[in-house]
Amino acid sequence: MFPQLVAGPIVRYDDIAPYLKNRRVTADDMAYGIKRFTAGLLKKLALANAAGEAAAMLLEGTRLTVASSWLGMLMYTFQIYFDFSGYSDMAIGMGRMFGFKFKENFDYPYISKNITEFWRRWHISLSSFFRDYVYIPLGGNRYKHVRNILIVWLLTGLWHGASWNFVIWGLFYGVILLAEKTLFKRKLLEIPSPFCHIYTLVIVMLGWAIFYFTDINSLWTFIKGAFGIGSQLYDLTSVSAICTNLWLIVVCAIGITPVPAVIYGHLCKKHARFAAITEPVLVALGLALCFVMLVGQTYNPFLYFRF
Repeated sequence: MFPQLVAGPIVRYDDIAPYLKNRRVTADDMAYGIKRFTAGLLKKLALANAAGEAAAMLLEGTRLTVASSWLGMLMYTFQIYFDFSGYSDMAIGMGRMFGFKFKENFDYPYISKNITEFWRRWHISLSSFFRDYVYIPLGGNRYKHVRNILIVWLLTGLWHGASWNFVIWGLFYGVILLAEKTLFKRKLLEIPSPFCHIYTLVIVMLGWAIFYFTDINSLWTFIKGAFGIGSQLYDLTSVSAICTNLWLIVVCAIGITPVPAVIYGHLCKKHARFAAITEPVLVALGLALCFVMLVGQTYNPFLYFRF
């Protein structure tokens, strides 16, 4: 099933066995598939690519400041989400057009209150795959769960690539998850929600930094810049980047939450004709916008094609 083979969602035989035996292509599925595909393509072209350009400009500069380091990593955090969730949306949409119903792969991971919740919402098919085929066979929570978690996350890092930064990335999350499950489990429940969200986003952004820099020296340079070790607080480049990309930051910050979907769903329920009129118009406009952007761009593959 070619739509999802390259980057996900990971589809198991049990998930699609009923459709292989008895598959139907309906007008409703085709309409939903086109809508979902368009939404994913827009995520990639309108948001992920723009955020990626800003991230590369900031993170690959000659001198990193505290502001440019964190702003660059924020833009990369937006890029990797909209890029990969956009691909998943496109795969799910194409599958639906052909009569296959794939499971969801993302569930607004950046609204999580801790890292455990984040990994229940991010790349759901990969997390469940490692849980069912590695973690549980090793003994799960019943037998040497500390060892099992570290093995799973070491393998998760190596799954993305045979590079030291991916090994560090996997072990980084393994240690964080172990700390949450043992040392900080009760304390996290006592902390107000806004601080939990901030904690989660900071850890996630540091994790993406390890993920981004395949060269260890470059990673160390970023860490020094981010935490003010021999670096300025800000410079003209970082101020200019904030002003230039303020609109993109606001749009992405709203887009990573369920707020737009909730508002649109509420309007559709309240006004029956609203959905009937707006959905085909928005899909047509979205596809037209995608074609315009594709004409003006060179080859720009999905991030997860590298892994």
